[in-house]
Amino acid sequence: MKRFALAAAVLAFASGPIFAEDLIGADTTAPPVASEENTPAILSGTLQKIHDSGVVTIGYRQASFPFSYARPPSPEPLGYSIDLCLGIVDELRRELSGAPLRVAYAPVTADTRMDAVRSGAVDLECGSTTNNLERQRSVAFSPVIFVAGTKLMVRRGSGIGSYRDLDGKTLVVTSGTTNEMALKLLNEKYKLGIKIISAKDHEESYDMLAQGKADAFATDDVLLNGFIIAKRAEAGMEVVGDFITYEPYGIMFRKDDPLMAEAVLRAFQTMARTRKLSSIYRKWFVEPTPTGEIVNLPISAQLAETFRSLGAEDY
Repeated sequence: MKRFALAAAVLAFASGPIFAEDLIGADTTAPPVASEENTPAILSGTLQKIHDSGVVTIGYRQASFPFSYARPPSPEPLGYSIDLCLGIVDELRRELSGAPLRVAYAPVTADTRMDAVRSGAVDLECGSTTNNLERQRSVAFSPVIFVAGTKLMVRRGSGIGSYRDLDGKTLVVTSGTTNEMALKLLNEKYKLGIKIISAKDHEESYDMLAQGKADAFATDDVLLNGFIIAKRAEAGMEVVGDFITYEPYGIMFRKDDPLMAEAVLRAFQTMARTRKLSSIYRKWFVEPTPTGEIVNLPISAQLAETFRSLGAEDY
């Protein structure tokens, strides 16, 4: 049985956002076809579950544009993370010698997503989830798919320019996020006097800010800008302040599952080599999205280096 030596991707963080040249070009080579060569002799874990059921269950976020979101009339969720997960499904089909696999979708929230992965309710969590050491104790992650950072969204004219201006004011965060934890620690450590409230999801957090129930909304900058674009709220909302945290995103799957870990890494290596990572990034961050928004965010030097470490060329 032929096996492949696999190397982990390494991400180098910079002190601020750095942008590289945009990625251009379509796929020039095809991914490998299904064969017995890359099919494990003995299945276990998630691959065994998927083989037996014929179903790959993707956990998705309903309001994490442009990573994962649901919007009528589309019957299925959309987004950058969803497309990457479908690339992983392609690899799982090859791992299982071309077995027909159906994709099922299950909504998750920031609070429920990790339990959904651990319990087996979802096989891949495809949203905007930060990969950190604490979470690695209970789940596994794909190579880094994006690097974001915590900032604040405020109403224009509010006079708020950073978290230091929130003394005596109300800040909304989304329950179960790293942003929630970071802001609570910051508030306690520096005695900032911020009233922090938690909403069930990003949509509710945004609504509380828009309705005047909160003075600021803290989450990852790319999600905040995504809300402004999707809600056409440029005249009323703005993103302010320095980065409070840095957040490397990944696709979650079950821990201690070596066959699945190899399949996920092999999927990313294939997508890098065939330029699919580049085309998916362009689809969601450079070109108009399938639902018409323009994010206009060229790939960062950090993410381009991650793609190169996976085998991509011409970045």
